[in-house]
Amino acid sequence: MIITRTPFRFTLGGGGSDLPSYYSKYGGFIFAAAIDKYMFININRPIVDDLVRVKYTKSEQVQHREELQHDIAKEAMRMMNVERAIEIISMADVPAGTGLGSSSCYTVGLLNALHTLKREYIPIQHLAEEACDLEINKLGKPIGKQDQYMAAFGGLTVLNIEKDGTVHVRRANISDENIDDLNRNLLMFYTNTSRSADEILSEQSKGANEGKRDVVENMHYIKELGFKILDAVENGNITDVGLMFDQHWQYKKRISNKMSNPHFDKIYEIAKECGALGGKISGAGGGGFFLFYVEKKHGSFRAKMKELGLREMRYRFDFEGTKNLVNFIDVIR
Repeated sequence: MIITRTPFRFTLGGGGSDLPSYYSKYGGFIFAAAIDKYMFININRPIVDDLVRVKYTKSEQVQHREELQHDIAKEAMRMMNVERAIEIISMADVPAGTGLGSSSCYTVGLLNALHTLKREYIPIQHLAEEACDLEINKLGKPIGKQDQYMAAFGGLTVLNIEKDGTVHVRRANISDENIDDLNRNLLMFYTNTSRSADEILSEQSKGANEGKRDVVENMHYIKELGFKILDAVENGNITDVGLMFDQHWQYKKRISNKMSNPHFDKIYEIAKECGALGGKISGAGGGGFFLFYVEKKHGSFRAKMKELGLREMRYRFDFEGTKNLVNFIDVIR
């Protein structure tokens, strides 16, 4: 039996510039934070049969991997040359469709587990790229590279993406005091809405591919704002993060009218009236979590969000990335 644990993430700056349609022309930049909410993958080799069992929101039991409906599990097994005689169980602290990178957490965690099963050492950067290849190239998902890299590396992390797709990874240079301030002032609330980001991301990618001036210019602005957010955090100007979140919110909505809706806009307005300097919605938007920057009166702010029907998710930052929690290998077939 092997159990891996892989962190979810939220983006602090540069979101969208990790899409191939954008970085292949202009280069990408991401500043993101991994949190202590996790995807757990448990794999086991059955003793009494050679069936493939995959359990997630559904439960599949088939004779061979090619019969699986779960596309990521099937493709991961193909890549790792595993055909049958395996059980894969996934559990997560956060449901899918909430903008925190759940599918990539699954991919990275499963690949990590399968490499461990085969007693193969794989560098973290290689693991992240393997996950990108699986999701973006092999499955054709309209996503970028940040989710896989953040799941693999964890931390408060900076990704600089070259036009050829090469990703340079570094930890943000932030003092412990400023990390604590960020953790205290960045409050997360579930919108009670989950969604697939594919439609929004496809629309964004199409706009960048076609060179639509408004889409490309807004993405340029969001990337530049990401640089400024990183600079503010590394220099201890934490208050500026909230103010720039507000600018980001206005520009992000110009890229896609599906990112927000009148209900979310109203929540955002009330949040600002109650003390939030700014905020953003997780992932591509359309649902998931609101992340608000609030410096004062946290108690009354939380009470107002609860009154609006939003559930807070308290968290701490994760600095470990994907890891093996359990590794009991008895038989390799």
